[in-house]
Amino acid sequence: MSFYDRLKWTADGLIPAIIQEQSTGRVLMMAWMNRASLEKTIETGRTFFWSRSRQKFWMKGESSGHVQVVKDIAFDCDGDTLLIQVEQTGAACHEGYQSCFFRSIEGGATTWTVTEAQLQTPDAIYGKQ
Repeated sequence: MSFYDRLKWTADGLIPAIIQEQSTGRVLMMAWMNRASLEKTIETGRTFFWSRSRQKFWMKGESSGHVQVVKDIAFDCDGDTLLIQVEQTGAACHEGYQSCFFRSIEGGATTWTVTEAQLQTPDAIYGKQ
């Protein structure tokens, strides 16, 4: 049995993938993968995802140059989530932060704060729109 057969895909044929910086353990992002993007990730050693909003297959870093080199791929005990450890180049977040999880709630969830420095502005990453 292939490990693909052990995974529990959504009705849309997707599975959530948590992306983690291998050297620090920091969670960088969460994105969706379909079978084709997972196969391409395994084949190339770079992360590929499925954009639900754009209905498009994409490679992390294809426009920004902030690629992720895959170091390990694991799946959880239920087979419904992937954990992909990477070596991240540049910002993982499209808003220019190292991690997409750069905000924390405070004050009983009445406020929030930015918890890390922005590495680049989106304009610097993608060029002026």
